[in-house]
Amino acid sequence: MILPAVPDLRLVTVRRGGTLTDPDHHLLALWAATCAEHVLPLFESVRPGDRRPRQAVEAARAWVRGELPMMQARAAGGHAMGAARDLRGAARHAAYAAGQAGVVAHVAAHDLGAAAYAIKAVRAAAPEGTADAAGRAECRWQRDQLPPAVRELVLDDQRLRNDICWSVFDC
Repeated sequence: MILPAVPDLRLVTVRRGGTLTDPDHHLLALWAATCAEHVLPLFESVRPGDRRPRQAVEAARAWVRGELPMMQARAAGGHAMGAARDLRGAARHAAYAAGQAGVVAHVAAHDLGAAAYAIKAVRAAAPEGTADAAGRAECRWQRDQLPPAVRELVLDDQRLRNDICWSVFDC
């Protein structure tokens, strides 16, 4: 569960009654794609022939560029999550990160899902005894990638949703 019971209107687009502008929605999607892509090798090393997670990351970016309708980006995200279903550990989390990145086009709040699953992937791939440190390092790396225009929004959202995102944003 990565979405709050009550939607944060800062993460709901203006046309749906929230305050999120299209440019900021696009920045959230690009950041989510960057977070997911960073851990994609953890999936691809296990399933090199399965392009669904990479296609979800590419779909998120194509949606931002206006080259793909929202519904197709969302569908690509769903397919990436389907690639995760029979896996465990880092590969599973990496595929879920890509899936979450793809569905940001539909619901902006999935941006934290991409980030949280990426951190879980890194933690799962870390050598024994180093998972917490690896997760904190990934969290800090992700924060370094945040576009300035949405930085405070994302950091506040991480604070608010940390508990439902497996507390991965304690970095």
